Amino acid sequence: MKRRHIITWLLPVLSGVVGVGAWYAVRAATGLQSWILPTPREIMAAAWTEHATLLRAAGATALGALGGFLAASAAGLGIALGLGGARWLRTGLYPWLLVLQMTPVIVLAPIIVLWAGPGLPGIITVTFLISFFPIVVNTTQGLLSAEANMAELLQMYGATRWQDLRLLRLPVAMPYFLAGLRIAATLAPIGAIFGEYLVGNAAGGTGGLGFLVYVYNTQIKIPALFATGLVSCLLGFIFVAAVAWLSWAVLHRWHDSYERPDH
Repeated sequence: MKRRHIITWLLPVLSGVVGVGAWYAVRAATGLQSWILPTPREIMAAAWTEHATLLRAAGATALGALGGFLAASAAGLGIALGLGGARWLRTGLYPWLLVLQMTPVIVLAPIIVLWAGPGLPGIITVTFLISFFPIVVNTTQGLLSAEANMAELLQMYGATRWQDLRLLRLPVAMPYFLAGLRIAATLAPIGAIFGEYLVGNAAGGTGGLGFLVYVYNTQIKIPALFATGLVSCLLGFIFVAAVAWLSWAVLHRWHDSYERPDH
C-alpha cells in the first residue's frame, strides 16, 4: 500500500520533470524569444513580479467562481430532485435544459448584462450557466439508479415518497451528485474567467484573471500571461481539491469507491 502511494506521487513528478525538460529543449532548439515561448523560469519570475496583481485578481475570480458554483450546486440539486421524482416533469423540462446548455453563453451575454448587470452579478450568472448542467444530469441519473426491488420493498412496507427519497434514492444518488460537483468545480473557474471577458469590469480595481489576460495580451507581457494561466490552474485545483475532500468526508465510510482501512 505504501509503495503504491509513493508511485502515485512519483509518476506525476517525473512526468512533470520530463515536460519541463522538453520545454527547455524546444526553446533551445528553435531559438524562440520569450514573447513567443517563455521558459518556466521566466514565467515564475513574472509571477513573482506580478504576484500582488495576480493574487488580487485571483481573489476576484474566486469570488465569482464560488458564487456561481454554489448557486449551480443548489439549483442543480433542486432541479434534479424534481426531475428524478416526477416522470412528467422530466419529460417536459429536460429537453429545454438541453437547449439551454447547448446555447452558447456568448449569445446570452447581452441578456445577462441586461438582467443581472455587469461585474460580479453577471460573472456569477455566467459561471452558473456553465456549471449547473453536469450537476443536474449526474444527480438525476443517480436518483433514477435506485434498484427497483428496493423501491418496491419500501412500497410494500408503506413508505412515503419522502422516506423513499431519504432512505433509498438520496444515498444512491450521492456519489453521482458529488461526481457532478467535481465536474462543476473544474468548470467554475473557467466560467468565471470567461464571464470576466464577457460581462466583467475592472471598476475599483476588482478586475479578475480574465481582465488580466486581456491586459497582459495587449501589453505583450507573454510571461505574465502564462503566469496568469498558471494561477488559473491553481485556482481550479483548489476548487477540485475542496470537492474531493467533501466526497471523501461523505463517502469514505460506506461507499465502495473508497478503500476500507481493513482491506
